[in-house]
Amino acid sequence: MTDPTITLEIFRYHPEQDETPSFRRYEIPYREDWVVLDAINYIKDRIDGTLAYRWSCRMGVCGSCGMMINGTPRLSCAAFLREYYPNPVRVEPLANFPVERDLVIALDDFMHKLREVNPWLIRAQERPLSDGEYRQTPDEVAAYKQYSMCINCMLCYAACPVYALEPRFLGPAAIALAQRYNLDSRDQGRSQRQAVLSSEDGIWDCTLVGECTVACPEHVDPAGAIQRAKLASTINWYKRVLMPWGGR
Repeated sequence: MTDPTITLEIFRYHPEQDETPSFRRYEIPYREDWVVLDAINYIKDRIDGTLAYRWSCRMGVCGSCGMMINGTPRLSCAAFLREYYPNPVRVEPLANFPVERDLVIALDDFMHKLREVNPWLIRAQERPLSDGEYRQTPDEVAAYKQYSMCINCMLCYAACPVYALEPRFLGPAAIALAQRYNLDSRDQGRSQRQAVLSSEDGIWDCTLVGECTVACPEHVDPAGAIQRAKLASTINWYKRVLMPWGGR
């Protein structure tokens, strides 16, 4: 009796050499406890050393091994082969991003958008070191903790239909990260982020399809973060327009 096998259909593209992308089929041993990343590593080590892809921790923490697996954005270290066996597994680079080579996408646009939201604590004035650290209550930490769990895997961008049609859209992860700091009791930089969040390419571009939250492996709920940002922006607008004497 022969050992079971499974077929992986992997997207291959070398822009400097290939006119168009193609798929290459690899038949490998099937192991019930293997994830898709294990299978790709097997191909890289045993069959085709030219295959290019990203990975690091293999524990769902680094976020670098995101790929389209049978059309769904997932971390390849968390997608078990047994979910697809005995059918073939099609592996592609994350949707909505330029391809550098094979399964490797270009990160430039995403990194630019992260910088735009000032993802760090901003203080109007730091207090003296002698006053000690900025302490928070458990409730104050809980207010933003969910949005701090983002691992920048970009699955939400691959799942977002708005980003697919409007690449200038700030996007789910960047907005969720802005909310993480806006909700932090130690931060005083909300007004600096607001111009970006409320811009034409910011929170109001979102149509609340919610696929970003479905795709998120860390349950960050970027769709919820966007809606909370919309609500806060609307309240601020009403205060500014209808209560100019004291609503700022």
